[in-house]
Amino acid sequence: PATLRSTAGTLQSPLGEVVAVASEHADVAGPTRGPNTIFRFTLDGLRVCHLGDFGQPALRPEQRTAIGGVDVLIVPVGGGPTIGGEPAAELVRSLAPRLVVPMHYRTPAINFLEPPDAFLNALGARVERLETSEATVEDLLGDASAPTVVLLAPPTLS
Repeated sequence: PATLRSTAGTLQSPLGEVVAVASEHADVAGPTRGPNTIFRFTLDGLRVCHLGDFGQPALRPEQRTAIGGVDVLIVPVGGGPTIGGEPAAELVRSLAPRLVVPMHYRTPAINFLEPPDAFLNALGARVERLETSEATVEDLLGDASAPTVVLLAPPTLS
């Protein structure tokens, strides 16, 4: 596997072009939590955007432009050091993906974040709760005006 590390720019990978978009890990720029990088790439014809530990209250216009169209969005929703609840739902609405995969929220293994409930209630989209951490994306795609939210099975405590 290839490892890509960058805060911004267009990178080449074995899978093709990856766009790295600079963002903040905290709600304000500065050294509090440091930078975050948003990655956008195409996988099997689907435009995927992974927001990482995105902590800004919203995307800046230049970030939105750099991200472009999105089919699958992986978004933090548990608050704390990242966005959660209504800001995360608003960000989803602004990007209009067909499939949303929440991450970075309270599970039995992670107790310092909020559960995904505030985000799910604010977004109001169809939710599929899976018993596994894997899914067939094509079976779950909604559309830009009515995305599907997929909650993958959380990791188990060992």
